Amino acid sequence: MRARFVVGKILGSLATLAFVLAVNFFLFRVVNDDPTGSLFRGRNLSPDQIQRRREQFNLTGTKFEQFLAYLRQTARGNLGDSFLSNRPVTTEIMEAVWPTLLLVGTATVLAMLVGIPLGIHAGWKRRSRFDAASTSFSMFTYSVPDFWLGMILLAVFAVGLGWFPTGGFEDAGSNATGVAALLDQLHHMALPALTLMLAYIGEYVIVMRSSILDTLNEDYLQLARAKGLRDADVRRRHAVPNALLPVVSLTALNFGFVLSGAIAVEAIFSWPGLGQATLEAIRGPDFPMLQGLFLVFSIAAILANLIADLLYAHLDPRVGGR
Repeated sequence: MRARFVVGKILGSLATLAFVLAVNFFLFRVVNDDPTGSLFRGRNLSPDQIQRRREQFNLTGTKFEQFLAYLRQTARGNLGDSFLSNRPVTTEIMEAVWPTLLLVGTATVLAMLVGIPLGIHAGWKRRSRFDAASTSFSMFTYSVPDFWLGMILLAVFAVGLGWFPTGGFEDAGSNATGVAALLDQLHHMALPALTLMLAYIGEYVIVMRSSILDTLNEDYLQLARAKGLRDADVRRRHAVPNALLPVVSLTALNFGFVLSGAIAVEAIFSWPGLGQATLEAIRGPDFPMLQGLFLVFSIAAILANLIADLLYAHLDPRVGGR
């Protein structure tokens, strides 16, 4: 991989981040130039108190002055204070990161572990009954809205059968610690994680199957068979490693979107992650919180895209210019 390629990708990512910072600031000013009037309506605040609130939330001065102050704060890791809780946005986001990483990260890993082998086998055994069944299942789960699937699972397994909790991160008032606390959280996470896994799995099956099909007629596979290698060895040693390239990029990008959570699923299961925090900020509206969340989600996506590009170039020398 050439250094020029790497530097170009990094500079491109930095330019995208600069664009995101500008959009992140001005977008919410277009929606509501000064939200203090509606935010503090009915609280009988004096004009001086409202002015102090405007200064606290960096709503004074010209737009350019506000933008420069926003850049300085962001560079120091200060994303402002939440309108609703009056707490630092960074603190609010950090408290919601772990539940989202646990839920969406687990669902993504499980979807990979199940979907990639299914896609490999379906592509290798194309036009078989297994191929038809797995492809149909994948297309169904890929097209079904995750919030609808979540409501069905919630109604059947939580409300109907009572096997799982209806929502939350852990039992209210629980004093469990250590392994007991972890098992309680996993029990609460089972249904939302299953919902997301089923929603994600189809993508991996479809992409992996298509990639396998693209390699079936390659000359190196015919040569491997001519050497007398067993079909299983041809698939494991030659077909799969080359077919994994698109899936590697897909996986890197998907992990970049882990932090964005799953707003609908987290809302249905009352999961206290970044998706739920986004929904509450929209309802507020809590502009500093929305700005902070949008920035975190954008940085995660930009970083994941950069990693995917560099990883793909490392695996395929033609991309990196080696």
